[in-house]
Amino acid sequence: MSVALVTGGNSGIGYQIAQQLLGHGVTLWIGARDLVKGEQAARELGPAARAVQLDVTDPASIAAAAERIGELDILVNNAGINPGGGDVAGTTIDQLRLAYETNVFGLIAVTQAFLPALERSAHPRVVNVSSGTGSLTWSSGPNPQFAWERPQGGGLAYRSSKTAVNAVTLLTAQALGDRVKVNALAPGLRRTNLVPGMTVGGDPAEAAAGAVRLALLPDDGPTGALWSWDGTRAPW
Repeated sequence: MSVALVTGGNSGIGYQIAQQLLGHGVTLWIGARDLVKGEQAARELGPAARAVQLDVTDPASIAAAAERIGELDILVNNAGINPGGGDVAGTTIDQLRLAYETNVFGLIAVTQAFLPALERSAHPRVVNVSSGTGSLTWSSGPNPQFAWERPQGGGLAYRSSKTAVNAVTLLTAQALGDRVKVNALAPGLRRTNLVPGMTVGGDPAEAAAGAVRLALLPDDGPTGALWSWDGTRAPW
């Protein structure tokens, strides 16, 4: 039976990923910065789910979680934040630091901590939850898909951090070779607490299904790519 860890798995897309992985018979760990919320989510999900305190910006928390979990087959780096801000003139350095500490450095730190366990796994999988707004192709060109910010160039902290996630995904996949499948997911706009008060967007469960597909890839499946929630390959 496979063992999975979903960071930020107590709410939003992460919770839906956890629920769907359980439906595939996976033993699940929910990584939550607030352990009380993580344990509540685990109780809701059932006996195959457990919670572990995991703050992806805290090296001691990451190390303790890695020691407690032990063996791991599937790592879903879902934890992320949107600290706000606008374009380069309207974004503070602190907002940029917040975005990168969680979305990029935290993702790398968690991956590093669990890499020994993943390399021992027979079918190791890493899924990095990214964003289509981090695609440079979709953000540029004559008809950019993500030119909804006015003026263009908005969302600097969040969007650039997800561009970095895409780069980290590709380089990690190249470093680990074909056996460890490392892919990124563009989940699409979803109704989650990433943007407080947001009432638009699709069902988080739909995006979660895309992450689960990548988490359960066959051994001849792809690695080192950015995938849209609907299973189509997205451009960098």
